[in-house]
Amino acid sequence: MPVVVVANPKGGVGKSTLSTNVAGYFASQGHAVMLGDADRQQSSLLWLGLRPPAARPIQTWEISSDFIARPPRDVSHVVLDTPAGLHGWRFKDVLKLADKVLVPLQPSIFDIYATRAFLDELAESKRGQTLEVGIVGMRVDERTIAADKLREFVEGLGLPVLAYLRDTQNYIHLAARGLTLFDIAPSRVEKDLGQWAGLCRWLAD
Repeated sequence: MPVVVVANPKGGVGKSTLSTNVAGYFASQGHAVMLGDADRQQSSLLWLGLRPPAARPIQTWEISSDFIARPPRDVSHVVLDTPAGLHGWRFKDVLKLADKVLVPLQPSIFDIYATRAFLDELAESKRGQTLEVGIVGMRVDERTIAADKLREFVEGLGLPVLAYLRDTQNYIHLAARGLTLFDIAPSRVEKDLGQWAGLCRWLAD
């Protein structure tokens, strides 16, 4: 059972957007998916409550403030949305569950510096574990200087950049209906699905 953890200590970087769409991708492949939300804001849990009955099912993973239970055996794929400021024992507990960690990162100097320390901690924590880590650029306009700075930063990390996702209202409008890119006709979100291609291959491996 692959467990994908979406984590970044910086708030507002798009963790819930990434988590819900990863869960939506797994569901679109016919998997039995569970989406957990360890964030106090419970954005992913709220999104699940908006999901229409006709959409492919995604189960809720109940997580308390001090305990993360192992998911049931009838689930084949798990996604965990984590809070800002994840560290200490909570961080270590999450990593024990994880097979893959996705780190969403925006092209902001503040996000870059905040995430660098986290990535160093992540590299230290995953020693001895078969843990895959990948970076996803969020709300990236590839024509900007900020995007160039983000590329410079990630090139020195030794970690794969799985996707650069553009800033588009598609994610906002779909989230408001409990949906993802993978729940609607591909022709409506063709450009966005193209940006997800490499990330989907990494998730499927």
